[in-house]
Amino acid sequence: MSKPKWQPTLLIRATVALHVIVLVALVVIPSQWLVLLAMIMINHIVITIIGLWPRSHALGPNWTRLPDAAIARNEVALTIDDGPDPMVTPQVLDILDKYHIKATFFCIANKAAQYPELCQDIIHRGHAVENHSQHHRHYFSLLGYEAIKHELHTAQATLTKITGQRPLFFRPPAGLRNPFLDPVLTQLELKLATWSVRGFDTRSDNVEHVLDKLTAGLQAGAILLLHDGNAARTSENMPVIVEVLPALLTSAKAMNLRFVTLRNALS
Repeated sequence: MSKPKWQPTLLIRATVALHVIVLVALVVIPSQWLVLLAMIMINHIVITIIGLWPRSHALGPNWTRLPDAAIARNEVALTIDDGPDPMVTPQVLDILDKYHIKATFFCIANKAAQYPELCQDIIHRGHAVENHSQHHRHYFSLLGYEAIKHELHTAQATLTKITGQRPLFFRPPAGLRNPFLDPVLTQLELKLATWSVRGFDTRSDNVEHVLDKLTAGLQAGAILLLHDGNAARTSENMPVIVEVLPALLTSAKAMNLRFVTLRNALS
């Protein structure tokens, strides 16, 4: 089966057209170079702002909720980022086992290489491991095409070797991206997945505040975001995710919601 071809979005097509028009205009009316330059700068600013909006679809397809079929089945997805963490991930896995919940772990590949047994345990317990880049660089959205491709391809190889399963989804660090990401995802046959609602549990140590954020968006089709890596800690030095999960999962059960991994939601 041939690989899918990249289809640029309306914004990307308009950007390319604008650049062509500006180049032609520079030849025809070079005296207007300042106005033309301003047009290009405004276009780049708009694209940059959109890239800072994780839930945007303007730069390419983006899972911000589950497909309609999953919504009809009353499904939700719990996604957990930035691990594996040797102190937090095992606690999270035990809680998920207790509530019979399956989750999607977006793992940083170089952390996975440090703790391969944790990633293997995630898979063994019926969860999914997906691609969260090789190094989780904070400047990921500033990388060019080749650098993004290398980062994702390396992570794919690392995670596949460790888990025996090829990741099907990618989540960029902090959800930030640029126009080069979507063509790379298409080439690597990865789907971009961000989230419907997040608890900001890397920043807030207030368990009730994090829980309120998540439960406010708890509904069929929601993609929830928490963190086992870089997790904030309470005043009792407990990872926020460990304190939040039991109440969150209990609330979901009361609403008759069924947790699935992102890859299971594809069916």
